[in-house]
Amino acid sequence: MNYQEKRREARQSASGALSFRIAGDNGTVEALLIDTSVHGFRASHGYARLSTGQEVFFQYGDVEGRARVIWTRILGGEVQSAFLVLVNGA
Repeated sequence: MNYQEKRREARQSASGALSFRIAGDNGTVEALLIDTSVHGFRASHGYARLSTGQEVFFQYGDVEGRARVIWTRILGGEVQSAFLVLVNGA
């Protein structure tokens, strides 16, 4: 397979529990942080209906903020999404 790298920022491996709430929704989604970059993060979760462009409010430890979904992919039973952080401390 010929894969062309499209990342603009280096990623750092990360781990730990992360939760997010979709803007306009009251439910909370529990997730696991996979990696971070200067302006975003990637997480594994079980919410397959998450779509590109949706905004979420997230919390990871004592860090919280607002982010936009960049992409979501479903591979087997695993759902992963990448997020662009819009505001820290929202």
